[in-house]
Amino acid sequence: MYLKKVGPQRAEVLAKECNIRTYGDLLHYYPRKYVDRTKVVKVRELQAEGYVTLVGKIYAVESVTTKRGRGRLTAVFKDSSGTLELNWFRAVNWLKKSLRTNEEVAIFGKVSLFNGHPSMSHPEIDYLEGDQTNRLNIVPSYPSTEKLGRLGLDSRGFRQLTAQLLLEPGFHLQENLPAYLLERYRLMGREAALRQLHYPETFSHLEQARRRLKFEELFFFQLMLAKRRSQRVHANEAPPFPTVGEKFHTFYNDYLPFSLTNAQKRVLKEIRKDMGASQQMNRLVQGDVGSGKTMVAFMSMLIAIDNGYQAALMAPTEILAEQHFRKLSDYAEPLGLTVALLVGGQRKAHRRNVLEKLASGEAHITVGTHALIEDPVVFHKLGMVVVDEQHKFGVKQRARLWQKGRPFPHNLIMTATPIPRTLAMTLYGDVDVSIIDELPPGRKPIKTVWRGESRRLEVWGFIKKELQRGKQAYVVYPLVEESEKLDYLAAVEGKEKLENYFSEYRVGMVHGRMKPEDKEIEMQLFLQNKLNMLVSTTVIEVGVDVPNSTVMVIENAEKFGLSQLHQLRGRVGRNDEQSYCILMSGPKVSNQGKARLQAMVDTNDGFQIADTDLQLRGPGDFLGTRQSGLPEFQLANIAEDQAILQEARKAAFAIFEADPAFEHDEHAMLAQYEQAFSHRYNTLA
Repeated sequence: MYLKKVGPQRAEVLAKECNIRTYGDLLHYYPRKYVDRTKVVKVRELQAEGYVTLVGKIYAVESVTTKRGRGRLTAVFKDSSGTLELNWFRAVNWLKKSLRTNEEVAIFGKVSLFNGHPSMSHPEIDYLEGDQTNRLNIVPSYPSTEKLGRLGLDSRGFRQLTAQLLLEPGFHLQENLPAYLLERYRLMGREAALRQLHYPETFSHLEQARRRLKFEELFFFQLMLAKRRSQRVHANEAPPFPTVGEKFHTFYNDYLPFSLTNAQKRVLKEIRKDMGASQQMNRLVQGDVGSGKTMVAFMSMLIAIDNGYQAALMAPTEILAEQHFRKLSDYAEPLGLTVALLVGGQRKAHRRNVLEKLASGEAHITVGTHALIEDPVVFHKLGMVVVDEQHKFGVKQRARLWQKGRPFPHNLIMTATPIPRTLAMTLYGDVDVSIIDELPPGRKPIKTVWRGESRRLEVWGFIKKELQRGKQAYVVYPLVEESEKLDYLAAVEGKEKLENYFSEYRVGMVHGRMKPEDKEIEMQLFLQNKLNMLVSTTVIEVGVDVPNSTVMVIENAEKFGLSQLHQLRGRVGRNDEQSYCILMSGPKVSNQGKARLQAMVDTNDGFQIADTDLQLRGPGDFLGTRQSGLPEFQLANIAEDQAILQEARKAAFAIFEADPAFEHDEHAMLAQYEQAFSHRYNTLA
């Protein structure tokens, strides 16, 4: 309020519209773009439409009434080479009073050509004499609103305020990064960066300023994560499992159904080290569909069991829980271990029996949905928890499962949705990340093609050849109208067409309106090869592994996200047979839709797919991360600033490890700024 050119009225509107209440808030109200006024053109050079800057004087301001009775303001702009007509159709009376003629101005706007004659409507005008913020250089453009504009706080008004702030007597900003970091990463000083961000001397200076301020944002966020991780490690005690014992070795030596990949061995080694400590393991295991995450999880559970504890696996859907239950039961049976299943809808007697096994310790491994976190569920001695696709569970749901063990159980998170490394470092910055980046030997890459409606009969002919070979196919329909009913009807209509064409084959169907037991029957028929084709909607996840299925057809594929397309593709290619994914698209596909489909055709690498997805959608929408606690940085963009993020993370974690209390003189300022950042992001999980 006390900054020159603000006052009480403007201060009130700035607070309401922009959350600007202090000098610091104004300083961090960043321009959204810049106009390069160093490139000035002459009127005679205007030969094409586009945005330009011209310098000259305004003459002959005149208001005109159009045929429809509306007011229009016209003026003549003149430089040494010629004249240009200027037009305004809004705020005519106010503009007529405020326009100053015969003064040197810079005008910026879009030139339009009519019958070869140039004109410009609603140009941005800056008077060059006596106003240092409008000199011919790189001029910042600030976001504004209608309410701000009424008080003269348009982009020009904000330039006046920021210029006034930077000219305040004694203006100085404390540096908040240690000098050795500035030198090591060649970063501009903080005050210099903010001055250059608002009034850059050159675009090179602007880029250096942006890099410095992005580093600062990411550094303090990573410093907060380092502190949070340290607090979690020291606060969350867990039972140490020093023994890798009989069950683990027996399974590894006698019953392992296939050789582990080097990636699986590496991740298991990391998990074994974590579980040997008395602090809670909190590790995220990323791996493509079919990379062997479940095997790693099972062998990790055996470590807990060999040390006298139980293990639990929580999956987001009943279908996935049942799939895990079957797979883990197959692995556990020769070891004499009991695996229990706990999902909603079980009969009371059966459920009571499962609960008794959990409480007595008879169930060594329990697989379930969110039913595992309900109050009646009591474990005898829970020592390890595995959460599959954890982004589908809330923070409180995961925490409630931890409460079932005392001390805390070790925590392993699995996801088959590859997350770009930069996003993992931000979303899961206080979690250790392991990556299974290798598929089992003998797997052939899935061949992916993109076909339009005109080639449908060709596609169906290809599917028929695969069915004649005794193979099976999926056909998946998208959620079109955010309506389960319409979704269901589209799939039913598709099933009828398929049954007509593939009349000699059996076509099954699963959708979100079916009872769980009916879905299970259809799934089992498909698994047992009693159905040749399975039509599915996306209300449910197609979570059953059917090695005999070699074709995945995705209808209206342009309506799916990239990660979802990749997940669906991963339902085939589960053996050493050649498998195929066919993306069917409608007649109108957006440019982003085309980019997604082409990315699927170009690569099978889930992490490359995830990087492309992050670039296309941006971090805010990736995996619904707005709900997952992803911060919204002012300048930094984790999709584009990967190199800066890695530097900032390395620096932050190194400092926290060496000086967690910020006791060294060169780190004294970090405590204050880290607290401010922690407060800003205190809602993050």
